[in-house]
Amino acid sequence: MSGSIVLAFRLALALALYAFLGWTLTTLWRDLQKQATSLTTRRTPGISLRVRAGSAAPVLKHFVQAEITIGRDPTCDIFTSDDTISARHARLTYHHAQWWLEDLGSTNGTRLNGQAVTTATVLTNDDEITCGTTTLVVDIAAQVSDASNSNTQRITE
Repeated sequence: MSGSIVLAFRLALALALYAFLGWTLTTLWRDLQKQATSLTTRRTPGISLRVRAGSAAPVLKHFVQAEITIGRDPTCDIFTSDDTISARHARLTYHHAQWWLEDLGSTNGTRLNGQAVTTATVLTNDDEITCGTTTLVVDIAAQVSDASNSNTQRITE
């Protein structure tokens, strides 16, 4: 074979290799964009909590965010002035298509249906969470029917 034919053959193979790599990277990029769009449009199901601080009347709170914190810190989503609750007492998170409860190293601990929470635990409807003297009853995927009961309410005793 002459040198010019071998050179043409090598150039054709290099061009085919670069075309294949370009096609592969384009396909991966499109798939990544499709997955990112799917994840960003996925909605966290709503959760409602009936919060009763001590002997006060229960307050219904609705949430649609994926993470809810409970504690005495004013930045917590469920803020209460209950002295038996830590500043950042517990957290509810939505992942793996379920709501989870975890204690954040609180002094008095967190209880779920009367049992101490030592690791992240899956929540179901009508579960009762106890933090100090504050009790929360879980209602997953409840419909928001009253805008005045939004997640900006604060609970005080």
